Amino acid sequence: MLAKMTSKNQLTLPKAATNALGSPKYFEVDVQEGRIVLKPVLIVNADAVREKLARLGIAERDIAGAVASARKKGA
Repeated sequence: MLAKMTSKNQLTLPKAATNALGSPKYFEVDVQEGRIVLKPVLIVNADAVREKLARLGIAERDIAGAVASARKKGA
């Protein structure tokens, strides 16, 4: 597959390539051994995380307790 970079450094990825990955909207970009490597990344906003925690019945104090406990174990 071929992709062309525009004068504004924009690149359009072939639809077949992105479809094979589940059509991600964001990619992590890395340069490895003279190659540009794109890795699909799922961006989750903080509100979505808070909603999921609420559905699971996890409160902020639970998280603070877990963090404090992990920090004690790591010390």
